[in-house]
Amino acid sequence: MIAQLTGLVAQVGPTSAVIEVGGFGVQAVCSPNTVAGLRVGQSATLATSLVVREDSLTLYGFASADEREFFELLLTATGVGPKLAQAALAVLSPDELRTAIATENLVQLCKVPGIGRKGAQRMVIELKDKINAVGHADAPASAVRPAAAWRAQVTQGLQGLGWSARDAESACE
Repeated sequence: MIAQLTGLVAQVGPTSAVIEVGGFGVQAVCSPNTVAGLRVGQSATLATSLVVREDSLTLYGFASADEREFFELLLTATGVGPKLAQAALAVLSPDELRTAIATENLVQLCKVPGIGRKGAQRMVIELKDKINAVGHADAPASAVRPAAAWRAQVTQGLQGLGWSARDAESACE
């Protein structure tokens, strides 16, 4: 597994970048957000994920390890391949995706090209209990009152132990 690339940026395209590592160029498929932060001739570090298929080895590059981890989590959902996972991260940040999945916000998920209502529902069902493995879904600031801050911590703790969000909420009640 190639987890990270560090080197000089040799080439930048609309959907990929070539990083010179140890004398050879490694191409990484990147989202537009990641490519926008790269400049030819400057040093760069990309978190990467290697996707192995029968007919290809494709290296995907990300601006942060958090993006890479969420990309790999999205790949575990039925019907989500690397291109769709990358499109989701191009439209929504990992934190926005966590929040949309945790709150079952299908409208937000449907903003991603290639994800319809049924696909968004499937993603929520399959990933809702897994999102704590790569971070935590923060409740909107207006929804958390200082006196009830413990509630969010307890809920997140229970979800980290494998409880569903609904069961954790009802246990706090």
